[in-house]
Amino acid sequence: MDVLGNAFDLILDPYVLAVVALASVFGLFVGAMPGLSATMATALLVPVTFFMPPVPAIAAIVSCTAMAIFAGDIPGALLRIPGTPASAAYADESYRMTKNGQANVALGAGLVFSILGGLVGVAVLILGAPVLAEFALNFSSFEYFWLALLGLTCSVFITPQSQVKGMVALLLGLLLSCIGIGTTSGHPRFTFDNLELMGGVPLIPALIGMFALPEVIRYVLSEDRHLPLTQRRFGKILAPQLDLLRRYWRGLVRGSLMGTVIGAMPGAGADIAAWVSYALSKKFSKTPEKFGHGHPEGIVESGASNNAALGGAWIPALVFGIPGDSITAIAIGVMFMKGLTPGPMIFMNNPEMLYGVFFAFILANLLLLPFGWAAIKSAGYLLAVPRPILMPLILLFCIVGAFASNNTVFGIMTMLALGLIAYLMEENNFPVAPIILGLVLGPMLEENFLNSMQKTQGDLIGFINRPIAGTLGVLTILLWLSPLLMRLWRNVRVQPRTS
Repeated sequence: MDVLGNAFDLILDPYVLAVVALASVFGLFVGAMPGLSATMATALLVPVTFFMPPVPAIAAIVSCTAMAIFAGDIPGALLRIPGTPASAAYADESYRMTKNGQANVALGAGLVFSILGGLVGVAVLILGAPVLAEFALNFSSFEYFWLALLGLTCSVFITPQSQVKGMVALLLGLLLSCIGIGTTSGHPRFTFDNLELMGGVPLIPALIGMFALPEVIRYVLSEDRHLPLTQRRFGKILAPQLDLLRRYWRGLVRGSLMGTVIGAMPGAGADIAAWVSYALSKKFSKTPEKFGHGHPEGIVESGASNNAALGGAWIPALVFGIPGDSITAIAIGVMFMKGLTPGPMIFMNNPEMLYGVFFAFILANLLLLPFGWAAIKSAGYLLAVPRPILMPLILLFCIVGAFASNNTVFGIMTMLALGLIAYLMEENNFPVAPIILGLVLGPMLEENFLNSMQKTQGDLIGFINRPIAGTLGVLTILLWLSPLLMRLWRNVRVQPRTS
């Protein structure tokens, strides 16, 4: 009890509370700006933490990250521009809800269920850190190969138009991910002797271009220059969420737990958690035909999942010093800078600081309610800005975000090229989201496949002879076969009736 009391005193210090509040506002701003990701927000905070004690330094990172992950939902819902990669999975869904006059429901769902998912992730972090961290450590290249393949499979299943077109888009994303220096061979591929392409296609400019630029192009080519939205002001944000909680509580639980588990797997992170949870939400939904047309069920589950993944990512980071994602990698660096060594001994040597971090997670998620509500209400004024002013501003933010990713003009060129490709694809009903997922997971898939083949000397049995790898492999193959199995099942059920 003395440890908990000391931890409460640490986190309730006025200086720590002021740091958390300022970091929260900063996280909301950065997360809502297209191209400025939660990782970038965390990295920008590191120089500021030089002058802080350990608890406020870690609390600033935690609160900034939680706010930035949610804030990415705001431009996704209003402008179809996900502020962070974790929001890309359901940006189309929330934007269609906005066009249907339900912006308050979409943004409210992102807020409320992000908080609930984040609290579940914190609870699992506090209660089950050693168990889940040990589970994540069992992952080798075989498990990561199947995990990447499972994520790519999900991107095809969540395609609302056609799974064939989704597969084409995914293959294009995988092709783009092959550009650059080979992960294992070190040989340049598809670079055409261009030094800028040696590092591959930059993700942030690609994300901005493929999600944001098509909207600007449509505006330029459209005869209607007015904002095509039925709402200028938001209605009640929190009240509709009680009904969503009653209807989709199973999705909330499933998404929170799935996000925590995926977050605990080093290298997975909130982005994959959101994609997988959105796909599972559609798979288990009683009304999957509504997905892609402005349906909140996927937002509930994936919104809870990406915030729960933040707590999950800290499990291997605190227990074994292995970062769950890029954000916890930065946080581990800050802890080392403060003289704290992550690992099992931290639970005995610095329990007050450790529980202070846990309480910082809880405080950040609780503060997300008033701060997020104020951010949504403020963002509503975007809808009142005339389109001739708004669209050039969006293009300006896109250019700044694409340039800031690597501080090169090549980022802007990438954004423009892929934005034009995305526009042409969408005009022909090809989805864009699988391209992004192919870019993200392609290197992970290739590297782990080649490493696994080297370990087994080409024996494919090695991919399924480990318990976790075999389970993931069976799950992935069942997903591939599910359309065929469902068709056979329907035929079996229809035949007895006709006979």
